Amino acid sequence: MIRRALLLLLVPLLLCAGTGRAEAAGYRYWSFWERDGGQWVYATQGPSLARPSDGDVQGFRFAVSEDSADAAQPRGKAGFATICAKTPAREGSKRVALVLDFGTPSDAPGGETPPAARTACARVSPDATTADALAAVAGPLRYDTNALLCAISGYPEKGCGEQVAQSGEEKRKPAAEQDTASDEGPSLGLVAGIGVVAILGGAAIWQVRRRG
Repeated sequence: MIRRALLLLLVPLLLCAGTGRAEAAGYRYWSFWERDGGQWVYATQGPSLARPSDGDVQGFRFAVSEDSADAAQPRGKAGFATICAKTPAREGSKRVALVLDFGTPSDAPGGETPPAARTACARVSPDATTADALAAVAGPLRYDTNALLCAISGYPEKGCGEQVAQSGEEKRKPAAEQDTASDEGPSLGLVAGIGVVAILGGAAIWQVRRRG
């Protein structure tokens, strides 16, 4: 009976001790979004290929994400009328409203602080791409050799789409800032769980002997 009781105590404690150990791969990068009916939709084309129309709202968000389904959206609800209020229409050009969200400190590369989010209205030629509009109002831009957008307004200073380890509560925390666990021995949670079971087991045995 005692052995069975200890087993019932041990199983949930061991399960809890392993919680948060599984890691998932994330990537630190600028995601590209389009505003559709007031909602952000992940863009199906890159900024160098997308050709927005006059009056469109497009956004960029810097964050650590596993994939497009997990990507963080740009924050802020300002629409075209608000963002481009001080940029009047002009014949032979189009206006594109841009929402630039530099993310949170937890998403920032080590040693860097994200600038405050902001909006901008780009007046560009009718055939301009989103990349053209971005370059007009948010330079300097930085790209890698594969034309991946790495930095907007110089942020971040270095890095481009690098992989970042994520696990449990540490999700979206840069790998360099995560607490590392040794593979050479049991985790602290496991040791603590076994210790608790040992204490409870000793108490149970003492109770049986006392009754005897």
